[in-house]
Amino acid sequence: MANNSVGNTGRVLWAGLRALLVLTVVCGVLYPLAVTGIAQLAFPGKANGSEIESGGRVVGSELIGQTYNLPLKDGEETAAPDPKWFQPRPSNGLGTNSVNTRYQLILSGATNRSGDNEDLITWVKDAKAAVIKDNSTASYTVKPSDVPADAVTSSGSGLDPHISPAYAKLQVHRIAEKNHLTVARVDELVADHTDGRVLGFIGEPRVNVLKLNIALKELTRG
Repeated sequence: MANNSVGNTGRVLWAGLRALLVLTVVCGVLYPLAVTGIAQLAFPGKANGSEIESGGRVVGSELIGQTYNLPLKDGEETAAPDPKWFQPRPSNGLGTNSVNTRYQLILSGATNRSGDNEDLITWVKDAKAAVIKDNSTASYTVKPSDVPADAVTSSGSGLDPHISPAYAKLQVHRIAEKNHLTVARVDELVADHTDGRVLGFIGEPRVNVLKLNIALKELTRG
């Protein structure tokens, strides 16, 4: 009886080990290789993270937002936005770049504040005042009613790479002045980089900030 029990246990353990080995090879090796291979053949761009290249190197992903700030000065805790570039939505979850020598993802997430939260209201008011101040020029004054919601609020992930066409157009006069371009030329640049609704009815028109700034960089160099 003891020998039979030991033999049965051995057979069960060996069967379990074989199943483990087979499933490890199939699920842990063959399946990932097959999925990766199909993805690389069918959707290489998306499979590799929707990377964007500029100047012969990868500068980011079209799916993840970035900031465009001036170098941090002594005594500053928060870097000021660089007025030469189009600015993204406010977010504490974005990395930094200078189109783009640095790209580091820090964190992501929403503020998780309710609409009547005093801190959120203060943040939005401060952000709105900053948008008006930063984007007004000698010949153009931003009106409070011109500031869209995405200019003063972050997305749920804090990593939204897009802004609304309205926010992009609000920045046109500043961009034109700082880069010695005509307003009409910068307007045209924004229009060329505005994506419509998916399939014509899903979502809202949007502008990818990284792609827009890369085009701006090429324009100013040309």
